[in-house]
Amino acid sequence: MSVSDPDRLREIVAEICDHMAGQTDRGAVADYIPELARVDPGRFALTLVTHEGEVIAGGDADTPFSIQSVSKVFALAVALGRIGDALWSRVGREPSGDPFNSIVQLEHERGIPRNPFINAGAIAVTDAILARSEPREALGQILQFVRYLAGDDDIAIDPAVAKSETATGWRNAALANFMRGFGTIERHPDKTLGTYFHQCAIAMTTTQLAHAGRFLAFDGALSPGGSRAIAPRMARQINALMLTCGHYDGSGEFAFRVGLPGKSGVGGGILAVAPGRASIGAWSPGLNAVGNSHLASMALEMLADRTGWSVFAPK
Repeated sequence: MSVSDPDRLREIVAEICDHMAGQTDRGAVADYIPELARVDPGRFALTLVTHEGEVIAGGDADTPFSIQSVSKVFALAVALGRIGDALWSRVGREPSGDPFNSIVQLEHERGIPRNPFINAGAIAVTDAILARSEPREALGQILQFVRYLAGDDDIAIDPAVAKSETATGWRNAALANFMRGFGTIERHPDKTLGTYFHQCAIAMTTTQLAHAGRFLAFDGALSPGGSRAIAPRMARQINALMLTCGHYDGSGEFAFRVGLPGKSGVGGGILAVAPGRASIGAWSPGLNAVGNSHLASMALEMLADRTGWSVFAPK
């Protein structure tokens, strides 16, 4: 039976936060990005924004963190809004089965990334947004879209994280240059990468993230019956990709255990969607072996079990 009662949801969130506070295995922070290596692995946060707009939060839900690859969801929505299905000539829609920063498939598949949520695919999406814009303008479009979705103009880019990523993003540079050789990206790789690194450095709280994700819970609308952010068809496409590709080579495991569309980032955040019910932001900076938040993944599995919100559960 699906849970919708706010009081019961508060109890569930409190139970999950208490359970996570006692965990000794918290994963390992992403130390290959120096700024992320400094984040306290003891942090944990969980926020739900329900169908009715009620906010239910626990833990460090007011602490901003770098959303990293979660930003790929918002960039994908912007790109689809600008060029529509033409995007799919430059990036695929299949799970990769490889790490998020792998170059192997790009060589076999002539520079076309498997999906928009691995790094190569996300770089191609950012390049598509740059087709008619300079980097500052394109980045502003992504940031303004996130602010619009969340209803919060205080959301900003963390300049220290952006600088740290730019200084250490050699694998991403390799991916971009390889794709440029095949014509998958059209702008100079430095311009595309600069935009991409700053996009990943957007900082949000789990509460802001849950608000920003509501359009995916309600078929592209900001709330049930509210203003539309994107077309319903695009919202369904993004949810499908989140379910099948949102956790890199751990996507199948996340779908198996949680059963919700979700997108992770190496900053430890996960945006998850319970269609028609709620948008969920979870965060803990320690990662598991495939680069997804260890505790946030556990928390979302507990949440899905206790609420019956899996997309595979009977309505």
